[in-house]
Amino acid sequence: MPAQIDIGPVDPRLRDLLAPGGVMRAGTNLSNFLLVTGKSDAGEPVGVSPDMARCFADCLGVAVAYVTYPSPGPLADAAANDAWDIGLIGAEPQRARMIAFTPPYVEIEASYLVRDEAPFETPQAIDAPGRRIAVTGRTAYALWLENNLRHAELVYAGDFDDALTLFRDAGLDALAGLRSRLVTDARAMPGTRILPGRFMAVQQAIGVPIARAEALPLVARFVKAARDGGLVAALIEKHGVHDLRVAEPD
Repeated sequence: MPAQIDIGPVDPRLRDLLAPGGVMRAGTNLSNFLLVTGKSDAGEPVGVSPDMARCFADCLGVAVAYVTYPSPGPLADAAANDAWDIGLIGAEPQRARMIAFTPPYVEIEASYLVRDEAPFETPQAIDAPGRRIAVTGRTAYALWLENNLRHAELVYAGDFDDALTLFRDAGLDALAGLRSRLVTDARAMPGTRILPGRFMAVQQAIGVPIARAEALPLVARFVKAARDGGLVAALIEKHGVHDLRVAEPD
Protein backbone atom coordinates (compact mmCIF):
# COMPACT_ATOMS: atom_id res chain seq x y z
CA MET A 1 0.00 0.00 0.00
CA PRO A 2 1.42 3.43 -0.91
CA ALA A 3 2.07 5.72 2.02
CA GLN A 4 -0.83 7.40 3.77
CA ILE A 5 -1.44 10.97 2.69
CA ASP A 6 -2.04 13.93 4.97
CA ILE A 7 -5.44 15.62 4.76
CA GLY A 8 -4.90 17.81 7.80
CA PRO A 9 -7.02 17.95 10.95
CA VAL A 10 -10.25 15.94 10.95
CA ASP A 11 -13.33 17.18 12.80
CA PRO A 12 -14.24 14.36 15.22
CA ARG A 13 -17.93 14.94 14.54
CA LEU A 14 -17.44 14.33 10.81
CA ARG A 15 -15.31 11.27 11.56
CA ASP A 16 -18.17 9.86 13.60
CA LEU A 17 -20.59 10.69 10.81
CA LEU A 18 -18.51 8.71 8.30
CA ALA A 19 -17.45 5.90 10.62
CA PRO A 20 -20.05 5.22 13.32
CA GLY A 21 -18.48 3.08 16.00
CA GLY A 22 -15.02 3.49 14.48
CA VAL A 23 -15.70 1.48 11.31
CA MET A 24 -16.25 3.08 7.89
CA ARG A 25 -18.40 0.93 5.59
CA ALA A 26 -17.26 1.27 1.99
CA GLY A 27 -19.84 0.35 -0.65
CA THR A 28 -17.89 -1.37 -3.44
CA ASN A 29 -18.99 -2.21 -6.99
CA LEU A 30 -17.46 -5.57 -7.89
CA SER A 31 -18.40 -5.38 -11.58
CA ASN A 32 -15.86 -2.68 -12.45
CA PHE A 33 -12.89 -4.92 -13.26
CA LEU A 34 -10.51 -1.97 -13.62
CA LEU A 35 -11.14 -0.75 -10.09
CA VAL A 36 -11.66 -4.10 -8.34
CA THR A 37 -9.16 -6.58 -9.73
CA GLY A 38 -9.56 -9.51 -7.35
CA LYS A 39 -10.01 -10.71 -3.78
CA SER A 40 -7.60 -11.11 -0.90
CA ASP A 41 -7.09 -14.38 0.97
CA ALA A 42 -9.58 -13.01 3.49
CA GLY A 43 -12.18 -12.48 0.76
CA GLU A 44 -11.94 -8.68 0.72
CA PRO A 45 -11.98 -6.84 -2.62
CA VAL A 46 -8.59 -5.83 -4.01
CA GLY A 47 -7.88 -2.96 -6.38
CA VAL A 48 -7.64 0.78 -6.79
CA SER A 49 -11.05 1.64 -5.31
CA PRO A 50 -10.74 -0.65 -2.24
CA ASP A 51 -7.29 0.83 -1.62
CA MET A 52 -8.73 4.33 -1.86
CA ALA A 53 -11.26 3.43 0.82
CA ARG A 54 -8.58 1.92 3.04
CA CYS A 55 -6.30 4.96 2.63
CA PHE A 56 -9.16 7.29 3.54
CA ALA A 57 -9.98 5.19 6.60
CA ASP A 58 -6.31 5.43 7.60
CA CYS A 59 -6.51 9.22 7.30
CA LEU A 60 -9.54 9.20 9.60
CA GLY A 61 -7.91 6.77 12.03
CA VAL A 62 -10.71 4.21 11.69
CA ALA A 63 -11.16 0.69 10.34
CA VAL A 64 -12.74 -0.07 6.96
CA ALA A 65 -15.33 -2.74 6.15
CA TYR A 66 -16.25 -3.43 2.53
CA VAL A 67 -19.93 -3.77 1.63
CA THR A 68 -19.90 -5.36 -1.81
CA TYR A 69 -22.44 -5.20 -4.62
CA PRO A 70 -22.50 -7.11 -7.92
CA SER A 71 -23.15 -3.95 -9.95
CA PRO A 72 -23.49 -0.19 -9.47
CA GLY A 73 -27.30 -0.06 -9.50
CA PRO A 74 -27.85 -1.90 -6.20
CA LEU A 75 -24.99 0.07 -4.62
CA ALA A 76 -26.68 3.34 -5.57
CA ASP A 77 -30.07 2.10 -4.31
CA ALA A 78 -28.55 1.20 -0.94
CA ALA A 79 -27.64 4.85 -0.31
CA ALA A 80 -31.15 5.36 1.04
CA ASN A 81 -30.95 2.40 3.42
CA ASP A 82 -27.94 3.29 5.61
CA ALA A 83 -26.08 0.30 4.14
CA TRP A 84 -22.75 2.08 3.59
CA ASP A 85 -20.93 5.23 4.69
CA ILE A 86 -18.96 5.97 1.52
CA GLY A 87 -19.68 4.59 -1.94
CA LEU A 88 -17.06 3.83 -4.60
CA ILE A 89 -19.08 4.54 -7.73
CA GLY A 90 -19.20 6.61 -10.91
CA ALA A 91 -20.69 10.09 -10.53
CA GLU A 92 -23.79 10.57 -12.70
CA PRO A 93 -26.68 13.09 -12.42
CA GLN A 94 -29.34 10.41 -11.82
CA ARG A 95 -27.40 9.11 -8.83
CA ALA A 96 -26.93 12.62 -7.42
CA ARG A 97 -30.52 12.56 -6.20
CA MET A 98 -29.43 10.08 -3.52
CA ILE A 99 -25.66 10.50 -3.37
CA ALA A 100 -23.38 13.53 -2.96
CA PHE A 101 -20.17 13.10 -4.97
CA THR A 102 -16.58 14.23 -4.65
CA PRO A 103 -14.64 15.32 -7.72
CA PRO A 104 -13.45 12.30 -9.75
CA TYR A 105 -10.16 10.60 -9.04
CA VAL A 106 -9.99 8.47 -12.21
CA GLU A 107 -11.63 8.50 -15.63
CA ILE A 108 -12.50 5.44 -17.72
CA GLU A 109 -13.22 5.81 -21.44
CA ALA A 110 -16.40 4.32 -22.88
CA SER A 111 -16.89 3.61 -26.58
CA TYR A 112 -18.69 1.26 -28.98
CA LEU A 113 -17.95 -2.10 -30.54
CA VAL A 114 -19.39 -2.39 -34.06
CA ARG A 115 -19.15 -4.79 -36.98
CA ASP A 116 -16.44 -4.17 -39.55
CA GLU A 117 -18.99 -3.38 -42.26
CA ALA A 118 -20.90 -0.86 -40.13
CA PRO A 119 -21.01 2.64 -41.65
CA PHE A 120 -19.95 4.36 -38.42
CA GLU A 121 -16.59 6.09 -38.04
CA THR A 122 -17.26 8.04 -34.83
CA PRO A 123 -19.32 7.32 -31.70
CA GLN A 124 -21.54 10.28 -32.49
CA ALA A 125 -22.59 8.75 -35.82
CA ILE A 126 -24.48 5.94 -34.06
CA ASP A 127 -27.05 8.34 -32.61
CA ALA A 128 -29.38 8.10 -35.60
CA PRO A 129 -32.99 6.95 -36.07
CA GLY A 130 -33.39 3.19 -36.26
CA ARG A 131 -30.03 2.38 -34.66
CA ARG A 132 -29.98 0.06 -31.63
CA ILE A 133 -27.28 -0.15 -28.98
CA ALA A 134 -26.74 -3.00 -26.51
CA VAL A 135 -25.88 -1.68 -23.05
CA THR A 136 -25.59 -2.92 -19.47
CA GLY A 137 -28.37 -1.29 -17.50
CA ARG A 138 -27.62 1.17 -14.69
CA THR A 139 -23.92 1.51 -15.46
CA ALA A 140 -22.52 5.04 -15.46
CA TYR A 141 -22.17 4.99 -19.24
CA ALA A 142 -25.75 3.71 -19.67
CA LEU A 143 -27.03 6.57 -17.52
CA TRP A 144 -25.02 9.00 -19.65
CA LEU A 145 -26.49 7.56 -22.85
CA GLU A 146 -30.01 7.85 -21.42
CA ASN A 147 -29.40 11.56 -20.85
CA ASN A 148 -27.63 12.33 -24.11
CA LEU A 149 -28.84 10.12 -26.97
CA ARG A 150 -31.46 11.77 -29.15
CA HIS A 151 -32.34 9.14 -31.75
CA ALA A 152 -30.75 5.71 -31.19
CA GLU A 153 -32.51 3.10 -29.05
CA LEU A 154 -30.90 1.47 -26.02
CA VAL A 155 -31.46 -2.26 -25.54
CA TYR A 156 -30.69 -3.21 -21.95
CA ALA A 157 -29.03 -6.29 -20.48
CA GLY A 158 -28.47 -7.29 -16.88
CA ASP A 159 -24.71 -7.59 -17.21
CA PHE A 160 -22.02 -7.02 -19.81
CA ASP A 161 -21.86 -10.63 -21.00
CA ASP A 162 -25.60 -10.53 -21.74
CA ALA A 163 -25.16 -7.21 -23.55
CA LEU A 164 -22.44 -8.79 -25.67
CA THR A 165 -24.77 -11.68 -26.53
CA LEU A 166 -27.51 -9.22 -27.52
CA PHE A 167 -25.14 -7.40 -29.84
CA ARG A 168 -23.84 -10.61 -31.38
CA ASP A 169 -27.10 -12.55 -31.75
CA ALA A 170 -29.85 -9.95 -32.09
CA GLY A 171 -28.36 -7.91 -34.92
CA LEU A 172 -27.88 -4.74 -32.90
CA ASP A 173 -25.79 -1.95 -34.37
CA ALA A 174 -23.35 -1.42 -31.49
CA LEU A 175 -22.27 -2.56 -28.05
CA ALA A 176 -21.54 0.17 -25.50
CA GLY A 177 -18.86 -0.51 -22.89
CA LEU A 178 -15.60 0.44 -21.25
CA ARG A 179 -12.89 0.58 -23.88
CA SER A 180 -10.57 -1.84 -22.08
CA ARG A 181 -13.26 -4.55 -22.02
CA LEU A 182 -14.24 -3.87 -25.63
CA VAL A 183 -10.62 -4.42 -26.69
CA THR A 184 -10.77 -7.94 -25.24
CA ASP A 185 -14.09 -8.69 -26.92
CA ALA A 186 -13.00 -7.34 -30.29
CA ARG A 187 -10.04 -9.72 -30.26
CA ALA A 188 -12.34 -12.63 -29.44
CA MET A 189 -14.95 -11.70 -32.05
CA PRO A 190 -13.50 -11.50 -35.58
CA GLY A 191 -15.27 -9.07 -37.84
CA THR A 192 -15.71 -6.37 -35.20
CA ARG A 193 -13.88 -3.15 -34.39
CA ILE A 194 -13.91 -0.43 -31.77
CA LEU A 195 -14.79 3.07 -32.88
CA PRO A 196 -12.03 5.63 -32.33
CA GLY A 197 -12.54 8.18 -29.61
CA ARG A 198 -15.14 7.93 -26.87
CA PHE A 199 -18.73 8.90 -26.27
CA MET A 200 -18.00 9.68 -22.60
CA ALA A 201 -15.59 9.03 -19.75
CA VAL A 202 -16.87 7.52 -16.52
CA GLN A 203 -15.99 9.90 -13.69
CA GLN A 204 -15.12 7.57 -10.82
CA ALA A 205 -15.61 9.32 -7.50
CA ILE A 206 -16.46 8.70 -3.86
CA GLY A 207 -20.00 9.37 -2.75
CA VAL A 208 -21.76 9.81 0.56
CA PRO A 209 -25.50 9.42 1.14
CA ILE A 210 -27.35 12.71 0.78
CA ALA A 211 -28.29 12.51 4.45
CA ARG A 212 -24.58 12.80 5.30
CA ALA A 213 -23.67 15.45 2.73
CA GLU A 214 -22.24 17.58 5.55
CA ALA A 215 -19.21 15.26 5.46
CA LEU A 216 -18.64 15.62 1.71
CA PRO A 217 -16.01 18.41 1.91
CA LEU A 218 -13.84 16.16 4.09
CA VAL A 219 -14.12 13.26 1.64
CA ALA A 220 -13.44 15.63 -1.26
CA ARG A 221 -10.33 16.91 0.51
CA PHE A 222 -9.00 13.36 0.62
CA VAL A 223 -9.86 12.67 -3.03
CA LYS A 224 -8.14 15.83 -4.23
CA ALA A 225 -5.04 15.11 -2.15
CA ALA A 226 -4.91 11.52 -3.41
CA ARG A 227 -5.46 12.52 -7.03
CA ASP A 228 -3.19 15.55 -7.17
CA GLY A 229 -0.49 14.22 -4.83
CA GLY A 230 0.31 11.03 -6.73
CA LEU A 231 -1.50 8.41 -4.63
CA VAL A 232 -4.00 7.53 -7.35
CA ALA A 233 -1.23 7.18 -9.94
CA ALA A 234 0.68 4.94 -7.52
CA LEU A 235 -2.38 2.73 -7.01
CA ILE A 236 -2.89 2.42 -10.77
CA GLU A 237 0.73 1.31 -11.08
CA LYS A 238 0.45 -1.05 -8.11
CA HIS A 239 -2.51 -2.89 -9.62
CA GLY A 240 -1.32 -2.68 -13.24
CA VAL A 241 -4.56 -1.17 -14.56
CA HIS A 242 -3.13 1.22 -17.11
CA ASP A 243 -6.48 1.70 -18.87
CA LEU A 244 -7.38 3.94 -15.93
CA ARG A 245 -6.46 7.60 -16.24
CA VAL A 246 -5.94 9.93 -13.30
CA ALA A 247 -8.64 12.60 -13.45
CA GLU A 248 -7.56 16.15 -14.19
CA PRO A 249 -7.22 18.57 -11.25
CA ASP A 250 -10.15 20.93 -10.70
